[in-house]
Amino acid sequence: MKLHSVAAAVLAASTLTLAGLPAHAQSAQPVASASSAKVDHASVARHYADVVYANYTDTLAGAKSLQTAIDGFLASPSAEGLEKARQAWRNAREFYGQTEAFRFYGGPIDDENGPEGQINAWPLDEAYVDAVEGKPKSGLINDTKFKITKANLTKFNERGGEENISAGWHAIEFLLWGQDLSETGPGNRSFEDFVDGKAPNADRRRQYLSEATALLVDDLSGLVDAWAPGQKNYRAKFEKGGKESVRKMIVGLGSLSRGELSGERMEVALNSQDQEDEHSCFSDNTHRDVVTNAKGIQNVWTGSYTRADGSTLTGPSLQGLVAAKDAALAEKLTAQIAGSVQSAESIPAPFDRAIVQGSAGRPAVEKTIASLVQQSKLLVQSAGAVGIAKLTLVEP
Repeated sequence: MKLHSVAAAVLAASTLTLAGLPAHAQSAQPVASASSAKVDHASVARHYADVVYANYTDTLAGAKSLQTAIDGFLASPSAEGLEKARQAWRNAREFYGQTEAFRFYGGPIDDENGPEGQINAWPLDEAYVDAVEGKPKSGLINDTKFKITKANLTKFNERGGEENISAGWHAIEFLLWGQDLSETGPGNRSFEDFVDGKAPNADRRRQYLSEATALLVDDLSGLVDAWAPGQKNYRAKFEKGGKESVRKMIVGLGSLSRGELSGERMEVALNSQDQEDEHSCFSDNTHRDVVTNAKGIQNVWTGSYTRADGSTLTGPSLQGLVAAKDAALAEKLTAQIAGSVQSAESIPAPFDRAIVQGSAGRPAVEKTIASLVQQSKLLVQSAGAVGIAKLTLVEP
């Protein structure tokens, strides 16, 4: 994300009359299994905590698999090993992208001490980390006075500017793929950049990739701990929050729908038509970022999350809570959110080509933005239906 730039008025109330989507869109989303459990603010907050914990646990497992792949690659660099590490990065991102729906209300991920800025901050100035085209000696990797440790990667993250990103998913992504200098594909870094004698400071590049990955695993482990059941942690407080916790859930969904996903991550890139403004620009994975973010919103709304092992976690949901007060509104928002996911899935790769004026993919991007904006307005209405009026955003 571009830090400190989410507009505080994202969830302004709306009186727009909204039309539902076609029946096929309504049936495109998972429906939580019928349950005799009471659906109220408390039960919805408790089940949300289950979903958050499961999603972060799956993300941590993916990051550890990434770490294993990277360790194997660094022990004996090869083209095959590099591709395995890249695929492990993509696999882990599928789960992390869904966790973005748990943000924007001052929870463990983005409170004043939260690690979000060193987990997923973007855009990243490549020259801050490593050599780039025309600057062969740039970056912390080529500054031999800089000691590469997890502590220093944390200390230097965003030092001197928001784009001076030294840690997280996108620093790792840049090291695995390199600069994206192609209009039709991702970056094409050679595995030889990590081989002594083949590239300057290859040993430091290996160390940097290793430390950055270890830091990511540490940060995700902290989030898992914060949401673990049966502990004296953030989850314990959240589960007792009742209506206030439900308010936070809706703030998270509305902020991601309008301010972050449709705004920062899509509209900015659509307007600039610059690949530097896309989220995962080095790997050309942005189209999947959009889908998983939209899916994360759907997970929270329906109370349904499909785990890494294929099992599905279901329970009391915002959908059910709103339906008890206004069934038509709940149905309309369910269809709208399903439509957003469907539109996101139709965006072709690479995203940096889809945003270009006149491209075949641009209408799909525009349609997804419009759907996300519409659903944010319906989320405001849904909050009102369950007795929540104050939707002030917490600046991440």
